[in-house]
Amino acid sequence: MRMLVPFLALPLAGAAVAPLLPSPEASASAQPPAVAAADTVAITEWTVPWERTRPRDPFVDPKTGQVWFVGQVGNYVARLDPRTGEFKRFELEERALPHNVVVAPDGMVWYAGNGNGHIGKLDPATGRVTRYPMPDTTARDPHTLTFTRNGDVLWFSVQGGAMIGRLDPRTGRVQLVKAGEPGRGSTRPYGIELDSRGRPWVNLFGTNKLATVDPEFMTLQTYDLPDAGARGRRIAVTPDDQVWYVDYARGYLGHFNPETGRTEEFALPGGAQSRPYAMTKDDQGRLWTVETGVRPNRLVGFDPKTKKVFSMTPIRSQVNDEGANTVRHMVYHAPTKSIWFGTDANTIGRAVIQ
Repeated sequence: MRMLVPFLALPLAGAAVAPLLPSPEASASAQPPAVAAADTVAITEWTVPWERTRPRDPFVDPKTGQVWFVGQVGNYVARLDPRTGEFKRFELEERALPHNVVVAPDGMVWYAGNGNGHIGKLDPATGRVTRYPMPDTTARDPHTLTFTRNGDVLWFSVQGGAMIGRLDPRTGRVQLVKAGEPGRGSTRPYGIELDSRGRPWVNLFGTNKLATVDPEFMTLQTYDLPDAGARGRRIAVTPDDQVWYVDYARGYLGHFNPETGRTEEFALPGGAQSRPYAMTKDDQGRLWTVETGVRPNRLVGFDPKTKKVFSMTPIRSQVNDEGANTVRHMVYHAPTKSIWFGTDANTIGRAVIQ
């Protein structure tokens, strides 16, 4: 049974939009500003028909407009037609525990087999899955995937295995770069995004570091975030190749300039307990994140040019048994000016922005 839960946030009359305040020192704990931002986002959620399967990480097929996502607990890849609300499910092997999905330019659907150390390719026409096992057994949990623009390289993070990898879709060859030691105390490579040169930028969520890999030599470079308590979880690279991240532990939005090495931080409206998690950028270079430490979760828009929050919208999906509707990852679809996300409340959501 399909249920649509539309929500359109109303603007706050006469609301002044205040800038987020950068912390003057890396170790300083800047108080969050009193931000009053107009809600400019229309959110619609579709309830996934397979209960308690943690649907997550939707990705829009650029050719068909179909929305693909994975059921991390349910061991499936699925497709939503947002025009009709129809869902279709493709079963995966036991213990695949898919974590993330992307669609290649040729329409093939790729997922991260987080539970048993592989990356899979699903042919939507036949349902056939091709497996690409990790060449190192310690790379047990491929995490988040991203394609180069032309689809010739698939980059990915490996969280517990502490690696960053790439896969050649033509040959199936997998290359891995160590970003620390696997297991307990791992650096936890997490969010990943490419810059204009095709370099992946990665949050090392278990540390206060960001990392990048040289695609030619497959060498790793790391950069310390100034505060030892920082824990960047998701990442975005704006069109000017500036690197932005959300500090999940401290409630900040961070900016790292790769040319100067300078970092600046902006306290989020929810403060130290805002727990910013999912992150993306739109076609205007604006940043969006979800504060998961507030109930309900809240979608926050931030403009790097003005350094102001310009939008705050609650995500009103029904919370699950643990009291959370956590949004863990999201992507922007430029043709429809939409941000897509999944929630722990068993929904797939679309936020249409202005």
